[in-house]
Amino acid sequence: MEGFPERGKAADLGQLQSTMHSIELACTSIQQMHMNSAAAEATILSLSQTPQPYQACKFILENSQVANARFQAAAAIRNAAIREWGFLSSDNKRSMISFCLCFVMQHANSPEGYVQAKVSSVAAQLLKRGWLEFSATDKEAFFYQVNQAVYGIHGVDVQFAGINFLESLVSEFSPSTSSVMGLPREFHEHCRKSLELDHLKTFYCWARDAALSVTNRIIESDSAIPEVKVCTAAFRLMLQILNWEFSTTAFADGVKQGSDSPKRSECNLVQPGPAWRDVLVTGGHIGWLLSLYGALRQKFSCEGYWLDCPIAVAARKLIVQFCSLTGTIFLSDNVQMHEHHLLELLSGIIQWIDPPDAVSKAIECGKSESEMLDGCRALLSIATVTTPSVFDQLLKSTRPYGTLTLLCILMSEVVKNLMTNDSEEETWSWEARDILLDTWTALLVPINRSGGNALLPAEGKNATASLFALIVQAELKAASASAFKDDDSDYLQASIVALDERLSSYALIARAAIDVTIPLLTRLFTERFERLSQGRGIIDPTETLEELYSLLLITGHVIADEGEGETPLIPNAIQIHFPQNLEAENHPLVILCSSIIRFAEKSLEPEMRASVFSPRLMEAVIWFIARWSCTYLMSREENRERNSRNILLKFFGEHNQGKFVLDIIVRISLTALMSYPGEKDLQALTCFQLLNALVQQKHICVHLVALDSWRDLANAFASEKTLFLLNTAHQRSLAQTLVHSASGLRNSEASNLYVRDLMGHMATYLVEMSSKSDFKSIAQQPDIILPVSCLLERLRGAASASEPRTQKAIYELGFSVMNPVLVLLEVYKHESAVVYLILKFVVAWVDGQISYLEAQETAIVVNFCMSLLQLYSSNNIGKISISLSTSLLTEAKTEKYKDLRALLQLLSSLCSKDLVDFSSDSTATHATNISQVVYFGLHIVTPLLSLDLLKYPKFCYDYFSLLSHLLEVYPETVAQLNSEAFSHVLGTLDFGLHHQDVEIVDMCLRALRALASYHYVETSAGKVGLGSHAAGLKDPGGNFKEGILSRFLRSVLQLLLFEDYSPDLVSSAADALLPLILCEQSLYQRLGSELIERQANATLKSRLTNALQCLTSANQLSATLDRKNYQVFRKNLNSFLIDVRGFLRTM
Repeated sequence: MEGFPERGKAADLGQLQSTMHSIELACTSIQQMHMNSAAAEATILSLSQTPQPYQACKFILENSQVANARFQAAAAIRNAAIREWGFLSSDNKRSMISFCLCFVMQHANSPEGYVQAKVSSVAAQLLKRGWLEFSATDKEAFFYQVNQAVYGIHGVDVQFAGINFLESLVSEFSPSTSSVMGLPREFHEHCRKSLELDHLKTFYCWARDAALSVTNRIIESDSAIPEVKVCTAAFRLMLQILNWEFSTTAFADGVKQGSDSPKRSECNLVQPGPAWRDVLVTGGHIGWLLSLYGALRQKFSCEGYWLDCPIAVAARKLIVQFCSLTGTIFLSDNVQMHEHHLLELLSGIIQWIDPPDAVSKAIECGKSESEMLDGCRALLSIATVTTPSVFDQLLKSTRPYGTLTLLCILMSEVVKNLMTNDSEEETWSWEARDILLDTWTALLVPINRSGGNALLPAEGKNATASLFALIVQAELKAASASAFKDDDSDYLQASIVALDERLSSYALIARAAIDVTIPLLTRLFTERFERLSQGRGIIDPTETLEELYSLLLITGHVIADEGEGETPLIPNAIQIHFPQNLEAENHPLVILCSSIIRFAEKSLEPEMRASVFSPRLMEAVIWFIARWSCTYLMSREENRERNSRNILLKFFGEHNQGKFVLDIIVRISLTALMSYPGEKDLQALTCFQLLNALVQQKHICVHLVALDSWRDLANAFASEKTLFLLNTAHQRSLAQTLVHSASGLRNSEASNLYVRDLMGHMATYLVEMSSKSDFKSIAQQPDIILPVSCLLERLRGAASASEPRTQKAIYELGFSVMNPVLVLLEVYKHESAVVYLILKFVVAWVDGQISYLEAQETAIVVNFCMSLLQLYSSNNIGKISISLSTSLLTEAKTEKYKDLRALLQLLSSLCSKDLVDFSSDSTATHATNISQVVYFGLHIVTPLLSLDLLKYPKFCYDYFSLLSHLLEVYPETVAQLNSEAFSHVLGTLDFGLHHQDVEIVDMCLRALRALASYHYVETSAGKVGLGSHAAGLKDPGGNFKEGILSRFLRSVLQLLLFEDYSPDLVSSAADALLPLILCEQSLYQRLGSELIERQANATLKSRLTNALQCLTSANQLSATLDRKNYQVFRKNLNSFLIDVRGFLRTM
């Protein structure tokens, strides 16, 4: 290890042997669980932490007989070198990398492969660390050594080691797999670009040539030979390079960019750009790979194990990845190039999956399914990079049918296998089905969006229709088979949401042949509807009901898309593929939907409901109606054009059948809520999906509020005891829905009157109940707590539905219960669940009202919030007794977390008044200072905070989001907090600065920037800024406590120079550090001097001095806080960290 850095004189042999013995003993102790592992771990750690441990590590690597000791020595070289990189000489750096490479090559036949892999990884990491420093000559010297190994000049074992090193190197330069080095992201990005531009293609060619050099021997040999592992490693490296995130991602004209729909199966596009064309496309490389796999496959066709051996798996993965090759690597004016590439691949892959029935039978007889599944993955990759028409044409050059037909036959065979093997365990056919469904998704999603279904060939449509019929048959068989199973089978337990992904893929297949599949679904549904009607009281309907359940889910997905927050349009396939001259009554989709609505209407009959409509079937009915109504019911999209889309929208429009259907839907909803007590899933679907969806559209609300059935629902909500038994969350949603519907009334007065009539008596009940003289004595009774809880949730629901036209009534509603709420908070101070409901109601009410309130009303609300906060604090709600058991302590912390999070949300809502204010007197001089109120709230809440509570992720995020916002928007009010509250708030800021969540740290750095920049700007103008908080003061003991800015200047410098953090934070840290330095220049100079004095090495001391000087003066940095200056300082800090962070961490 010539040229390696030493610490003092060369260590004597005895000392080196002693160190090796200690490390060996520690490694042995860790493997023996009864030994003292803590002491052993400390010994191993000391080797990495020792300054310049290289001689000892070299000695251990070359002489130790304990493999784990050699592993730890390699790790110590890596850790020490990365830490001390800044003061290692260029010769030292090069010699370390050369030693690691030589060690790997010299011990290539070692049985301890993990040690070799570690040393190889260390060489790769050190090479990357010096990548931007080393000259082209230095790099070529390293790579010449690797090239000689990879070409097999030194034997098969060394060849294998060389390929493995390249695999480590590529992994290290890839952003997703690179090791942490404590350097900015820009460093890693520069390295990535450099390797991609100058070396990646070369590495690929080396791996290809290595594989070529051994394939003849592999084919000729009848037994396992060492060359097999070389070829396998070469394939792995080639696959790794193809998976690289290439910078050149532009697509050639006419090349599909792939589907953005969610997939169950992974498919990574390969887009290396035109520079790779000669290597990957035009050089015959793929033909060679397919021929090699085909030859080996034929040779070992009688050996069942071969399909799963490493070389076969690696070769297939590489072939499948080639199917994803796309982009500018193909000539834009030569479409045939890409098609020829895909055809060549498909011709080689087809034997893995065709004929499908024979392949399936072979797998059932014991053959490995891995090859067949890889064939399915190849089809998915091809489908992702091409269009349906091109996809279909590929196979027609060699077969009498297209690729779409093959895909249908293959999928059909998989579905048949699933039907035959009715197993609850996932088999190969489950995985094949998911991959093939993703293939259909890749092909059909772009068509479904664009409406270009005409691009699907006629032969493909016919095959698709047959496939969908088989899929439906399989689903109905599974449903029927589940009817009498007593166990908790997967089918029975599968929720609508869990099925959604698979059913969405089925829907795409159905839409590809919509003119056939809609009549099919109508026939199947009608048959089962008639079977129920004719067999009532004669035959058991259970199987039929399960089949109807399945049909409703499938049909709902076929005819309508999920809204995802927007009103979904009628699927393009339905708009285009039905005749435009049809009468509405004869439209296939009208017939299907009308049949289902008539069936659903039967649930209103008590006898039918009791015998047919189980809670499970009702869930499917409600789900279907909710999904269908979003697209078709009273849509505003209709126009005068006569086409399939307008026929459907007009038929279910407000001037035709829309009102009638709407009335049926409301009555079915009321039935679901009233007649199925305890069915939470059904009630959740009704409240959250169906009713909530109806009131999102104002033109539907206009008709809703005019319906007797809607008034029946409102009356039942107000007075029926049955609805008080609903889950409180469902009651909240129902209140929100009913209040939302007020937007359909003719004017604001009518809307406010409606809300008063709906909710007024509930507020009155709370007022009267809380005013009772004996309320405190009866409040804890269950029959009192239940209605109080329900009413609070209903009020919260109404408050969250607030909008301009109902704002007045909802403000009055909240105003009327202000005092009762405070009474309830006092009475139920030991009932954490009730306290939480109170806080959530207040949060919802304030959030909905604050932007609209005039100054006087704002003052009332603010004073009420003050009283609430004070009462919460004075009751010591949330304080945890140390005498509680562990389980009770955990529960108490959880309750406290929920309460305080609600209080933070309340403060955030109040804070929004200064951002969004619709009141007419928002600029009045007597307007309330919201910022002071919020800081007062923080003053009250902060004593209840603890660092343990900040470990709850959601609470932590809400707290720092609020704190960051306040300090950025209202820094001038921070001085109003007393010293104790201020210290508490800034203490949490210090906690957040060292949080593991990058977003939390970023918010804290933004807050520090706001504080420091405010103080600097104010003091520059001759004002006090943060005053005593920044200046520092003496504590009661007479000890001086430095100011907050001094404290955080130390913290940020400590973080940047000595701690681990995400490179993404460097810019935010720079923005915080600049104003901190400007505010505390003398402290910064002193800290810099201390760092310099602590550095014993004269060269490094000079280097650090220059770096500190450049940090605050380079690139014309000035003492201002404008945008340009921030950008300059970010650049300076990046350079500073790259230059000195490594050796500073060794001090």
